[in-house]
Amino acid sequence: MSIPTSLPLSEMSHAAKLRVMEELWDDLCHSPEGVPSPAWHGKVLAARAERVAKGEAGFSDWADVKERLLRKKA
Repeated sequence: MSIPTSLPLSEMSHAAKLRVMEELWDDLCHSPEGVPSPAWHGKVLAARAERVAKGEAGFSDWADVKERLLRKKA
């Protein structure tokens, strides 16, 4: 299979660019082990877990967060 080394981005519509991004992301999601997280990401996650363990932070249900954001937007 021949893969182009670049895309004609200046000729593509925003919708076409988004479709390509979505296809790439979907494909990458099938093999997450091939996309390692950077070291800083592990540090951020550890710091957040520590805040949760200390009771300084918590989790919100996605439906609640979405509702709050939509109310804020209005």
